[in-house]
Parts: sequence; C-alpha cells; structure tokens
Amino acid sequence: MLTAVYPGTFDPVTNGHADLVARAAKLFGRVIVAVAKDTAKATFCEIEQRVELATLVLEEHKNVEVVAFSGLLVHFCQAQNAEVVIRGLRAVSDFEYEFQLAGMNRRLAPDVETLFLTPAEQYAFISSSLVREIARLGGDVAEFVHPAVQQALTEKFIC
Repeated sequence: MLTAVYPGTFDPVTNGHADLVARAAKLFGRVIVAVAKDTAKATFCEIEQRVELATLVLEEHKNVEVVAFSGLLVHFCQAQNAEVVIRGLRAVSDFEYEFQLAGMNRRLAPDVETLFLTPAEQYAFISSSLVREIARLGGDVAEFVHPAVQQALTEKFIC
C-alpha cells in the first residue's frame, strides 16, 4: 500500500484541489493532504481553518487524511513513510517551478518520487489566489469551491 503526500497551502481548498485528491485516492492506498504552515506565501486563512475546510471538502475519501505540517516536505514524507509526492500541473507555466521543486526534493530525499497530475479541464484555470480575489471583489465563487469554502470566504469579506 503506497502512501502519497499532496502538499500545498490550500488557501482555500478549491474544486481543482479536490479533483486531484480524488484522482490520487484511486491510485494510492493512503493520501495525506499536507497543509503547509511554513510558506513564503502570505496566507489568507489561518492554518486551523485551512485544515478544517480541506477535511470537510475531502471527507468522502476514506483513504485521505488532512494534516498540517511544518518544515521540509521531504522530512514530513519520510516521517509519514510516504513514497510519493503529488503535485498538480494546471498549465505549462507551472511546469518549470514544479520541475525545479521535484529535482530539489529528489536530491534531498532520493527515496521519495514526485508524480505530476493534471486536473480535469474544467478545473485547469482555478487557483486559490484567483478564488480569493474574486471573493474579495464580491464575485460568485460557487462553481470553484465547495459550499463550506464559499461560506467561509463570504464571512471573511463581509465588511
């Protein structure tokens, strides 16, 4: 039974993330959605809310767990006995950065492989930053996120 880790900030978790998790859940015996505490990105939601929302959105997948982590991803993978890191590729523009990360992770932990998955076409353009911006400006994000995420974003942006 292989274990895969799908890391990210999930700020917020989108339908694109959920699509990749569903794909990974079919391929691996255990999938850990690893919500990053330590990130260069300025996160909008607190780590507890990001974990809570991801757990709610992904609860239908019995072989998926959502956990917060800090530190190096490869150290987390090794602590979890995970053999694979899942990374999503939406567009060609993602590839160079993701390729660089995969190379560095391989150098740091040669026993952990990186697997790239692409989302379904209807999710290829969705990003957390775009969803946050649409919500901030009063737009409807219902088709991009789970209803609980939509509600959380609405509550955050009510003045």
